[in-house]
Amino acid sequence: MRTLLNIIWLIFGGLWLALAYVLFGLVACVFIITIPAGIASFRMASYAFWPFGRTVVADPMAGSMSALSNIIWFLVAGLWLAIGHVTTALAQAVTIVGIPLAIANLKMIPVTCVPFGKRIVPAGSMPEGYTQLDAVRL
Repeated sequence: MRTLLNIIWLIFGGLWLALAYVLFGLVACVFIITIPAGIASFRMASYAFWPFGRTVVADPMAGSMSALSNIIWFLVAGLWLAIGHVTTALAQAVTIVGIPLAIANLKMIPVTCVPFGKRIVPAGSMPEGYTQLDAVRL
C-alpha cells in the first residue's frame, strides 16, 4: 500500500515538491556558510519525493545552533516551501483520491518549516534515544 501511495504521490505533486527542495538546496550550497541548510534541503527533497513509510524523529542531540538555523531557514526557505505544500494540498484535495495526499502534504509542513534537529527514518525503526513526532508520520 505504501508503494502505491508513493507512486500516486510522485505523480500528483511529489516530484515538483522534491524539485523545489533541490532548488533551495542548490541555492543554499552556493554560499559556504549555508551549506548545512542545503544538506537539510536535500534530505527533505528525498522525503518529499517518497514520503510514505518514513517518519520524522526529533534528534536528542540537537542544540541551540539547530534553533538558530531553524529561524534562518524559516525566513529564507521554510515559509516558501510551506506555501508550496499548502497550494499542492489544495490542488490534491479536489478529488477523493487526492484527499489522503493533501493530508500528508499538510503533515509535512512542520518539518518543512523547522528541519534542523530532526531526522527522517523508516517508519518501522526508531533509533535509540529518539522520540517520534506523531504529527509528521506518514
